[in-house]
Amino acid sequence: MAPRLQLEKAAWRWAETVKPEDITHEHIALAYRIALTACKRGTCRRNCKGNPNCLVGIGEQSWLGEIDENTFHNIDDPNSERRDKNTFVGLTNLGATCYVNTFLQVWFHNLELRRALYRFQNSRAEGHNMDSDYEPRTICEHLQYLFALLQNSNRRYIDPSGLVKALGLDTGQQQDAQEFSKLFLSLLEDTLSKQKDPYLQNVIQQQFCGQFSYVTVCNKCGRESPLPSRFYELELNIQGHKNLTECITEFLKEEKLDGDNRYYCESCQSKQNATRRIKLQSLPRTLNFQLMRFVFDRQSSHKKKLNTFISFPEVLEMAPFLEGKDEKCTYELSAVLIHRGVSAYSGHYIAHVRDAHTNDWYKFNDEEIEKMEGKKLQLGIEEDIAETAKSQTRKPKCSKGYHCSRNAYMLVYKLQMGEENQTEASIQVPAVLQKLVEQDNKKFEEWCNEMSDMRKQSVDKGKAKHEEVKELYELLPAEDDQSYEFVPVEWLKKWLDDSTAIKEIDNSNFLCSHGKLHPDKVGEAKRISPKAADLLFGRYGGGPRLDRSSLCRDCVAQRCRVLRLKNQLNEDYRECLQTNRVDVRVGMLSDEPGFWIGKASLRSWRQLALDQLEEDEEKTKHNNSKVNGEKSSSPGAKDGGKGDSEEGDVSEEMKNFNEDILCYHGGLSILESDRRVVSAEVWNKLRMYFPNAPEFTQEHEPCQHCTRLEREGKENEALNRMMANEQKSSLLNLFQEKNRPTLQKWPQETDVLYIVPLYFVDEWKKFIRRPAKGNPVSSVGNSILLCPHGGFMFTYDSMLQGDAQHIALLWPAEWEVINKMFLVDQSISIRRIPETTQENSNVRYQTHPDLCQECREGFIFQQQRDMREYAQATVYVRKVIDKKTMIKESAPEFSVSGSDMEEEREEPKIDGEKDPDFSQTEGGAKRQKLNENVSVCTAPTTAATKSGIRRSTRHRKLRGEKALIVSANQTLKELKIQIMHAFSVAPFDQNLSIDGRCLTDDSATLGSLGVIPESIICLKADEPIADYAAMDDVYQVCMPEEGFKGTGLLGH
Repeated sequence: MAPRLQLEKAAWRWAETVKPEDITHEHIALAYRIALTACKRGTCRRNCKGNPNCLVGIGEQSWLGEIDENTFHNIDDPNSERRDKNTFVGLTNLGATCYVNTFLQVWFHNLELRRALYRFQNSRAEGHNMDSDYEPRTICEHLQYLFALLQNSNRRYIDPSGLVKALGLDTGQQQDAQEFSKLFLSLLEDTLSKQKDPYLQNVIQQQFCGQFSYVTVCNKCGRESPLPSRFYELELNIQGHKNLTECITEFLKEEKLDGDNRYYCESCQSKQNATRRIKLQSLPRTLNFQLMRFVFDRQSSHKKKLNTFISFPEVLEMAPFLEGKDEKCTYELSAVLIHRGVSAYSGHYIAHVRDAHTNDWYKFNDEEIEKMEGKKLQLGIEEDIAETAKSQTRKPKCSKGYHCSRNAYMLVYKLQMGEENQTEASIQVPAVLQKLVEQDNKKFEEWCNEMSDMRKQSVDKGKAKHEEVKELYELLPAEDDQSYEFVPVEWLKKWLDDSTAIKEIDNSNFLCSHGKLHPDKVGEAKRISPKAADLLFGRYGGGPRLDRSSLCRDCVAQRCRVLRLKNQLNEDYRECLQTNRVDVRVGMLSDEPGFWIGKASLRSWRQLALDQLEEDEEKTKHNNSKVNGEKSSSPGAKDGGKGDSEEGDVSEEMKNFNEDILCYHGGLSILESDRRVVSAEVWNKLRMYFPNAPEFTQEHEPCQHCTRLEREGKENEALNRMMANEQKSSLLNLFQEKNRPTLQKWPQETDVLYIVPLYFVDEWKKFIRRPAKGNPVSSVGNSILLCPHGGFMFTYDSMLQGDAQHIALLWPAEWEVINKMFLVDQSISIRRIPETTQENSNVRYQTHPDLCQECREGFIFQQQRDMREYAQATVYVRKVIDKKTMIKESAPEFSVSGSDMEEEREEPKIDGEKDPDFSQTEGGAKRQKLNENVSVCTAPTTAATKSGIRRSTRHRKLRGEKALIVSANQTLKELKIQIMHAFSVAPFDQNLSIDGRCLTDDSATLGSLGVIPESIICLKADEPIADYAAMDDVYQVCMPEEGFKGTGLLGH
């Protein structure tokens, strides 16, 4: 089938030779494309949108022929969620809780720990009513129930959200896995230690707790000073090492204490050189090695991951590392915990665990569990996940019985027992817990049955729909010269695509303004047989139904007229242009009066007509008879100025033809320069395209309202100029800002000065400069400077400190002139009152009206509150060394970056200071209006030392000082992070102070700490630590368990 545009052109080709009044039924059928040939299956790759008879490619392909039943539903087989025989149960990842899942699986496979938890007395489970869901509360109850489900659940994986919620963990944030292990075991030990059963009290210590001593030996007297300590895992440094033995050896190596680090010997009663080392006293049954892969990087001030390959054996002999024990102490590898990823702050955790019963290795990856082949540990692709373009380290070869990993961060070894204890006895779930597991299994089976029923229902519905489609699709095509109806093609597609919810048929969008089928919408509809239409409307409802009688003759005639006018447009344009030139040359000698037309309309009428015709042709869904005078929204109307060069540009404001000669009152404009006269012949041609255009004959009078307003405007302009000249001459110094009084240096020739708002002076100057463009200032609104009680809001001292930016001072003579020329609502003055005593002479200043103390205090309180509730304000951080600034304050930093610059605030001009902005253009810089929201400047205003110099209150930055954008509700910790990025100083190395006061509470907000906009914060950085291991220790101490703060792991 031909493309859509070709079909549309062919449907209206007859309009070139047929007038609108000569249209027949055959022409209407051509316009609606009734006789187009229907496409056959296989001939079209997709549906022909321009052919209402094409019923191919609307979705029928998936219904014709045999269909697989699985296509009728999107429900997975519930049996895929069922646990396979002789497999373990996985754990759902709740977002970023893979680190929790790995440890839960490792602890579950610790049979002694599982056996102990099953012995835990759970009165809540024993008294549980099986009619309701079991909800554990304590950590032991959650872990006990979770282990029972992991052992006997029918599910392929279970949800650990109950335990995670009880611990208060954030499921969307990945935490430090090693830290979680320490805190959880500590919490579990604390909980079990309160049980009456001695076995439960000591199970954590028996399984995980060992002992070592920090032994210090004096080099002089040889005295040993042991400091015993317990451990639950050995934290091994892996930097610079290749295997586990090297890491353990370094952990136990001897350390020399000399120089400033000498040891105080109790026997010698003095500081002596000494040696210190760790001696392992006893080891637990389960020995955990934490490989310290996550270390602090001082350059980036963040933790990073060490992707060092470390080899470790399947069987580890620990006897050589133990003190005073000659017998064997053999451990066997039972679990390897893996971190996949190159970053310390992201990645994925998985666990490789050996089954204690069968010695088979399994990989636990959240919900997925994979059994390793051949009962051997196979780390697989976990060692490739950290490879990057910069670190293509070749994996070293491992000897038999050894494994090598660059991602292992924890190794779990189990102590080999005697021959009689080699086979672990199976552990039975207690009867109370088994009932709870069976209750959950019952719910799971019910869910499986429900899903199976839903699948069956979907299949049954799909089969019924299949039969319906095959039956109706054969009936859809309408026969030639027979009755037919139209339905939306989109509805047909949804009917063939959606097997469940089918909406009723809606043909209302296809209607024209006459209530019939619009010709432009025929491409979105399909012509079907009456029999198929009766079945579809009968089953699904809807309407209105559109048949042969719904073809609109009026719309076809309108389109025919538009197409003919478009074809005739260029010819009429040439004729009008030629006639216009002739009329100009002969000087309109005809007795027939001409017509006024706007010059802009005359230049662009062809483009306007084309836009109007295109709008009538394409944008008339509900009204196909738009004419000139109605608002147009077509693209052509908006871009009408982009016509031919001889037509010029269409004004952006002109939407309709000849509206450029209309005034605001709808009459003829008084501006004759914007219009001209054309002959009646030209006007009649234009009226064909713009029947509703404004029409004015040559004798038509201009608008009387506009004429009167023009006359009055000229009179008012003359009065304003006269008034401006008079006011300027009377207040010349005020206008030029010469010889202005100041509070800093009170003039000796007067004891009283008058006050007006600075906003009044600014508005008055605008009027003086451009009297013809604005309205004169008639009144002085001094009440803006007063409180509701009529009292003055500012004191003499506050005006010296910055409030003067809101006011202007006047001489008494100027005040008299102001009183005569303007309406003044309230007189405000400040008087100097000398007070002389025998001892000395003082000067007191008194305002009139008097200061309202109550409102003044409220005003100051609001100012202070605003200073502590700011957002996006600037503060300055200044780095100091040895309590001295890096550079003298007299040396400002001139090379200020654009991001650090702050908008300057200018002080009021003093002593006749001239504003250079006003000397350039009349529309120069303007002062800011005074309103209720203007905040008072906190920077002190100083007197100008030299006339003509503008002083700025801008903060002068020093070298080594940086500006930061902060908010009042931001915490000190967040500010320290900003400072870390700006100065490369870690948060725990920062000592901050403001005005000599130290800022120490990281959780406090800046507003509560008294940090206000423009504050200067001093930063003193601690000395750097060269030892990276020590740096990591400092980081851990200064920020203790920040990731688990507020969770159940820390007792909250």
